[in-house]
Amino acid sequence: MAAVAFFLAGNSGNDNQSTNGNDHHQEQATQDENKFNALLGNEAPNFTLESFDGKKINLQDLRGKKVVLFFNEGVMCYPACWNQIAAFGKDNAFNNESTSTLVINPDTKNDWKTAVSKMPELASANVLLDSNKNVSREYGVLSLPSSMHKGTMPGHTYLILDKNGVVRFLKDDPQMAVRNDELRKELEKLN
Repeated sequence: MAAVAFFLAGNSGNDNQSTNGNDHHQEQATQDENKFNALLGNEAPNFTLESFDGKKINLQDLRGKKVVLFFNEGVMCYPACWNQIAAFGKDNAFNNESTSTLVINPDTKNDWKTAVSKMPELASANVLLDSNKNVSREYGVLSLPSSMHKGTMPGHTYLILDKNGVVRFLKDDPQMAVRNDELRKELEKLN
């Protein structure tokens, strides 16, 4: 329903957007893409976010483990993001003594609670709430090609950090597929 409402609102028949508005969106997309791509080979920006189950998670506290970050649109991204989140929660390769996976979405706790009530397997993933989108903004994921709401919401974006917190893999995925097999191979390269 949200996608239909977005589609209808976004297609009001006025295709004569000003060039300045388009330039602004393109400029923001370019800035975000540059910021995102510049993360590769560098230490990931530290953050602290609250998890859906109420824990404060600080990225730097996970040093010594490989970390997968999955930025996504959350509640509005059904079924693609929900399927990836559930797949992470079920797959021990992403949640063990040497690897942690953090799902970062822009929802409030109440919004995500609604999603979990509709698809209980979502609760098995480590979901962090970036409601103000500060972490998403810092990582440059709000205007990447996978974002369906350019400049305001992340899309379907992955990063893998080595045990020292250095970003070793980036993938923005406009196809919004479940990428466990590909990500598992990338994690194995870091052993």
